Amino acid sequence: MRHARIVGTGANVPDRVVTNDDLAVVYGIDTDEAWIRTRTGVRERRFADEGVRTSDLAAPAARRALEAAGWQASDLDLVVFCTLSPDKAFPGSGVYLQALLGLPDAGCFPPCLDVRNQCSGFLYGLACATGMIRGGLASRVLLVGAEVHSAALDLTTRGRSVAALFGDGAAAVCLEASEAPGVRDVLLGADGRHADSLAQGVWDMGRRPFVTLDAEGRGTIPPEQLWAHMDGPLVFRHAVSRMRDALVDVCARDGSSLQDVDLFVLHQANRRINTQVARLLEIPEDRLVHNIERFGNTTAATIPLLLDEAARSGRLVEGMRVALCAFGSGFTWGSALLDWSTARR
Repeated sequence: MRHARIVGTGANVPDRVVTNDDLAVVYGIDTDEAWIRTRTGVRERRFADEGVRTSDLAAPAARRALEAAGWQASDLDLVVFCTLSPDKAFPGSGVYLQALLGLPDAGCFPPCLDVRNQCSGFLYGLACATGMIRGGLASRVLLVGAEVHSAALDLTTRGRSVAALFGDGAAAVCLEASEAPGVRDVLLGADGRHADSLAQGVWDMGRRPFVTLDAEGRGTIPPEQLWAHMDGPLVFRHAVSRMRDALVDVCARDGSSLQDVDLFVLHQANRRINTQVARLLEIPEDRLVHNIERFGNTTAATIPLLLDEAARSGRLVEGMRVALCAFGSGFTWGSALLDWSTARR
C-alpha cells in the first residue's frame, strides 16, 4: 500500500513585527498589551508590507521546504495551496505560486489546487495530498498554508476583537509516496449550521450586484460586510469540544491512544482554547508546542509553521508520533496522526 510522509518543511514570515502596544499607539486602537495577552496569548504578530500578496509570502517557504526535501520544483506532481486570504478573488493562489517557483518557464505544469477551509485548511489540504498520493495520482506534493491577513483587518477600535488575533505568515511541507506509514490518518468534520458565526460577508453572491454601486458605478461596502466578524464565546465553546473529540477519535480510529502521542501540534487561534483542550485530555505541557505569542493566528499557516519550527529546533525528531488538530470557520475541524520520519531514502 502507498503511504504519504512529510520529507521537508519550510516557513517564511514578514520582517515587520507589530506588538500589542503598537496596535494601541500606532493604529490608535482602544486596547492594551495585557488585555490582549491574557485573553488570547498573543504578544505580537507579523504584518507584510503593502504590495506583498499571499503567494509572494508563500514562495520562500515553499523553496525552503523543497530544499529540506532535497527536491527541485520540477519534481512536483501537485501544488496544494491552503488560504483564506488569496491573492485575488480568483484565480486561486496556487497558480501564482507555481509561476513564482518558475515551473511554467521551465516547461513544467503540475496541477494546482486551492483549499479554502480557513483555520482547518492545512488539515483539509493534508487529506487531499495524502489521498492523491495513496491513490497513485501524485508521488510528490507541495502543501502550503499561507495568509496575508493584515490587508483585510479592521485596524480600529471597532474591529479590535478580531484584529488583535491575526498575523501574516506562510509555511509549507513536502509529501512523497512511501512504503512505510507517515500520515497514519486524517479525520475531518464540519457543521454548517454555524457558518455565519465566523465569517466575512463581502463576497455575498446572493446580492445583485454583490457590491452596492453608487450613482457613478463605484462600489460601496458597509463595514458589517467588509470586515470579518466573530461570535467569540460560541467559537470558543465549539473549538474546545470539537478539537477534544477530534484528537480522541483520530487516535481511536488508528487503534492507538493519546498516551502514544509524543507531540501535539494544535492550531494557534487562542492560547486559552489549547490550554483548555490539553487540560480536558490531560496532555502534559511538555508535549505541546506554541508560537501564538509571536505570530498570532496565521490561520492555514499555523500548523506547518509549528512543524517547521519544531523540526528545525530539534523539538521534533525521527520516530516521533505527532498529532495535529485545528478548528475554524464553517465550522470546520480536523485532526491527523503522523509518524515523523523525514530521512531521505
